[in-house]
Amino acid sequence: MSDECIFCKIVSGDLPASVVYRDDQVVAFEDIKPIAPVHLLIIPTRHIPSVRELTDDDRQVVNTLVETANRLARERGIHDEGFRLNINAGPNGGQTVYHLHLHLIGGRFMTWPPG
Repeated sequence: MSDECIFCKIVSGDLPASVVYRDDQVVAFEDIKPIAPVHLLIIPTRHIPSVRELTDDDRQVVNTLVETANRLARERGIHDEGFRLNINAGPNGGQTVYHLHLHLIGGRFMTWPPG
């Protein structure tokens, strides 16, 4: 855990969040600035700064993030119509919080290209 990481503080319970799912590997919560009717962030409980820092040992982390996204998409009623999964990496990729996180976005038609 990083003492200054806002997402680590959510994992530890030191900061409030609208948590919709939690287990020993991931936490999922509502984005505070949603861009669609469903906009959840899914994060590993272990601090990993970015997708750029994943190693071969982290394959299960990515798998768990995606499995959780699929489960939550079903629960939120967006699985069959479709949804977007997004991971931002670095400043040009739009990453603002340096703790690996997956955006689950859906409930409306997604245009391309994104912003």
